Amino acid sequence: MNETSKDTKDKLLKWWQLSLMGVACTIGTGYFLGTGVGIQIGGPAIIPAFILAAAGTFVVFDVLAKMSSKDPQEGSFCVYARNAFGRWAGFSSGWVYFSSEILIMGSQMAALSLFTRLWFPGVPMWVFASVYAVLGLFIIILGTKGFERAEHLFAVVKLAAIIAFLGLAGSALLGWLGGGKHAPSWPVPLFPTGAIGGWSSLIYAFYAFGGIEVMGMLAIRLKNPEEAPKAGRWMIGTLAILYIASLVAALSLVPWKTMGAKESPFVIALKGYGLSFVPHFFNGIFIIAGFSTMVASLFAVITILVTLAKNKDAPPLFAKVSRGQKKTPYYAIGVTAVALGGSILLALLLPEKMYEYVTTAAGLMLMYNWIFILFTAGSLLELGGWEQVKRWGSTGIILLAVSGTMFHDKSRPGLWISLGLVALIGGITLLMRRVWDRIKARRRGRVRRTRPKGELT
Repeated sequence: MNETSKDTKDKLLKWWQLSLMGVACTIGTGYFLGTGVGIQIGGPAIIPAFILAAAGTFVVFDVLAKMSSKDPQEGSFCVYARNAFGRWAGFSSGWVYFSSEILIMGSQMAALSLFTRLWFPGVPMWVFASVYAVLGLFIIILGTKGFERAEHLFAVVKLAAIIAFLGLAGSALLGWLGGGKHAPSWPVPLFPTGAIGGWSSLIYAFYAFGGIEVMGMLAIRLKNPEEAPKAGRWMIGTLAILYIASLVAALSLVPWKTMGAKESPFVIALKGYGLSFVPHFFNGIFIIAGFSTMVASLFAVITILVTLAKNKDAPPLFAKVSRGQKKTPYYAIGVTAVALGGSILLALLLPEKMYEYVTTAAGLMLMYNWIFILFTAGSLLELGGWEQVKRWGSTGIILLAVSGTMFHDKSRPGLWISLGLVALIGGITLLMRRVWDRIKARRRGRVRRTRPKGELT
C-alpha cells in the first residue's frame, strides 16, 4: 500500500508467507465466538456447514487469485469489477466493501473493549476502543512491511491457540484431565433443529472465513504472482481442517445445547476440568484475534479508498501520499479513522441488539461482494467447463447461506438492513452514472469545438 523503495525485491512475499497472512486476516472473533451462535441455531449441523463454507470460500479466492496473477492490481476486486463491467461496478463494489468493513471494525473494537474489561473492570470501554484504534492506525502508518510482520506474528499466535485447544480437548477426551460432565456420543443427529436450523447456521460458518479479500489485495506483493492460487489452497485447506477438528472436539466435550452467543464454545467445552487458566488464556486470544483482523480490515479499506480516489470515484485528495521512501496515504488514513470513530460510537451508544443487526448486515454485504467477485471472474477469465461448474456452485452455496438468514430471528433483521444498504449504494451509483454521462457529453462537446475547421468527424 505505501512502500516503494528500490529494494522492493527483498520485500516481496513467498507463497507460504501469503498463506500465513491469510490466516491472520481470517481467524478472528467470527470463528472463536461466532460459531457459538451457529451451534445454537443448528447444533452439530455446523460441521457440514463449515465443509460447504470452506468449499465456497476456496472457489472465491481461487478466481480472485487467478485474476491477481493475470493482472496484479492494488485495488484487487474493486479494479477487476471496473474492468469487467464498467465504472459503476468498481464504484459500487468499492463503497459496499468500505461501508461494510467500517461497521464490522466498529463492532470488533467494542468486542475488544469488552474482552479487556475482564481484566480491568473499572476502565470505561471507550478508553480501550480508542487505544486499540490508535494502535491499529500506528501499525498501518509503519508501512506495508510493518503490517506484514505484525500479521505474521498474530497468525502464529492464533494457530498455536487452536492447536493448544485441540491438545487440551484431546487430553480431556482421553481422560487425562479428569472431571468432565459429558461423555462423547458420536455419531449424533447432524440436524437436531431440522434442515432449516442447519440452513440458518451456514452463514456463521462463512463468517469464520471472512478476510480472504484482504489476502487478494496482498497477492500483488507475491514474488511469483502465479503462486497466489497455491497460497490460497494451503491456507483455506489448513483452516478448514483445524476449524472442523476443533469443532468436533468441542461438541464431543459438552452438549451442543449449552453453547450460545455470550461465551466461546471452546471455553465452554473446557469447563469442568479444573483448568482455571482457560478463560484468561482464551480471552487473550480473542483480543489478539480481533485486533489482528481489525488491522487487516483497516489495511484493506484504506487500500480500497485510495483506489477509489485514483479512479475519481472518491475525492482525489485521498489518493495523495507522503513524500520520501514511504508513500503513506495520510488523508485516506485520516478519513478512515474518522469513519471508524463514528462506528465505534455507534457500537457503544446503540442498544446491543440493534448494533448486532447492523454488523450482521455488514457481514452479509461482504458475501454480496464475494458473489460479485465470482461474476467478475466469469467475465475476465477464460474458464473451462469444470471451473464454470465450481464458480456457479460457489455462487449457489453463498446464496444458500444468505437466504438462510431469513429463517432465524437473530439474522433476519440483518438481512433486510443489508439489502437496504445495498439499495442505498445502488441508488447513489445510478445518480453518479448520470453525472459521469454528463461529464462525458461535455468533454465530447469540447473536443468537437477544438477540432480544426474541415477535419473529418
